[in-house]
Amino acid sequence: MLDDVLDDVLDATTRYAASILADLPTRPVVPGGDTTTPEPLALPVTGMGFDGALDLFTRRWAPGFSGSAGPRYLGFVTGGSTPAAIAGDWLATAFDQNPAASDGSSAPDLERETVRWLASMFGLGDEHSGAFVSGATMSNFVGLALAREWLGEQAGVSVAQAGVGALGSVKVYSGAPHSSVYKALSMLGLGRDSLRPVPTLPGREAIDVSRLAAELDGTPAVVVANAGTVNTVDFDDLRAILELRARNPFWLHVDAAFGGFAALAPDHAHLVDGLNEADSVCVDLHKWLNVPYDSAIQFTRRRDLQVDVFRNSAAYLGLPTGNPDFVHLTPENSRRLRALAAWFTLTAHGQDGHRRIVERCVDLARRLGDLLADTPGVRLLAPVRLNVVCFTLADSPTPERVAEAARRIAAHGETFLTPTVYNGQPALRAAFSNWRTRPADLAAIYGAIADACDGL
Repeated sequence: MLDDVLDDVLDATTRYAASILADLPTRPVVPGGDTTTPEPLALPVTGMGFDGALDLFTRRWAPGFSGSAGPRYLGFVTGGSTPAAIAGDWLATAFDQNPAASDGSSAPDLERETVRWLASMFGLGDEHSGAFVSGATMSNFVGLALAREWLGEQAGVSVAQAGVGALGSVKVYSGAPHSSVYKALSMLGLGRDSLRPVPTLPGREAIDVSRLAAELDGTPAVVVANAGTVNTVDFDDLRAILELRARNPFWLHVDAAFGGFAALAPDHAHLVDGLNEADSVCVDLHKWLNVPYDSAIQFTRRRDLQVDVFRNSAAYLGLPTGNPDFVHLTPENSRRLRALAAWFTLTAHGQDGHRRIVERCVDLARRLGDLLADTPGVRLLAPVRLNVVCFTLADSPTPERVAEAARRIAAHGETFLTPTVYNGQPALRAAFSNWRTRPADLAAIYGAIADACDGL
């Protein structure tokens, strides 16, 4: 019987997980060249038991996993998981709650409490409500779905009822939108072509507000502002954009996937001034909050439109009320209690603990930027504004040579960076967002980059 082996399974898993976490500081950040994808196996007809499954996993798949939870993985914007967040995530699995509906569990109320804490942390007031979603892509999707419904409201139609065809032409403006914005527009039926790129400031990824003002013509539109771009963590001037809204009707969606965490640090909070007046906001928690994948949150000032879009009608579900169930607020009808990992890490470490993580990451990024600025063969492409260092080769940074630099850095085993293109130039970017990263890691990271780029 399964009950008979439960204790042994949990004990063995705990020991194995603990060994993985203990080895993170020293294990290669990405697998070595000898690691290959195993040959496919047929579905077992007769089970081999948990011990057999764990043994097979450790031999067959674990060697190919990256050290993305570790202190020197600087690809994408990848946080680790604080010990409290890991515990919360494990307990979310153990309790196996579905917070989408309120019947029979306090889990939705725990999520509501966590949403309030996060809203406060990001400087959002009581007028903003929110819900947990799987990541920044889905958070942007929800925010833009509400923008779509708002456009319908301005035209006197309900897109949720009549369909997107009732809208006609839609204008979405942004300076340096994340790729997930285009994906969301595609999924929402608005189309990628509805996004009209607005020029950015010279040498920046921040939107030129004067050029945006020239594009707005008084008809309802959507503006997607950035609070932290992917390449250089640049911030749009939210206050200046909000001044335009006083004269032009538009829905302001702010993509603050990881840049929103600037609100925690007094030296950087000014970068998100005005965030509390946005109509919808995206924040990705499995980045800088250091909780496990998949976890993000969306906020909005128009929960009524959110219910119009995502209302789920079924005999076994309650109707939306003044405090609607989450089933009426996001695309998912059922999901795991993502909020528990965030609740645990916020409770255990508090806002000050997470502020220190943000400040440490910013300090380390700036130190790496200073080191690379003095390194032969390397050229910074932008100032280090927050937690990302964007650089390229000093001479002939062709796509092939930059890709070779990335390959050499990964082969070194000490760190991992993701490639990008900035202002038309192939580049590399190092994103600091893991609570484990310390100055000793920075020394190893810099050494790997300098060695890989030397002589290229």
